[in-house]
Amino acid sequence: MNGYELVLLTVIALLVIGPERLPSYAAQLGRLVRELRALAKGAGEKVRAEMGDELDELRTLDPRQYDPRRIIREALADDPPTKPVSAGGPGGVSPVPRPGAPAPFDDEAT
Repeated sequence: MNGYELVLLTVIALLVIGPERLPSYAAQLGRLVRELRALAKGAGEKVRAEMGDELDELRTLDPRQYDPRRIIREALADDPPTKPVSAGGPGGVSPVPRPGAPAPFDDEAT
């Protein structure tokens, strides 16, 4: 709520309620806000008391504590070094066959 909205609400309240009843309504509003704060605080304490250690465990799972850049950096740093692929193996270049030798044949090829 910005300042203009607060001023507008005050002017509307002054016109609707009237200047003579405005202080009593403001006092009632203040008491209501205090009671709501106390109610919310009590509910929070009750949840903490009932949850106990489970609440602490849930806080460790909070995704806001993780830095994606750090996670990626650590994952890339932990990768084992790759082995060089030898020629003729999977993914490598097969050697050139000798002239007159039979062509390589793969039974599993389609």
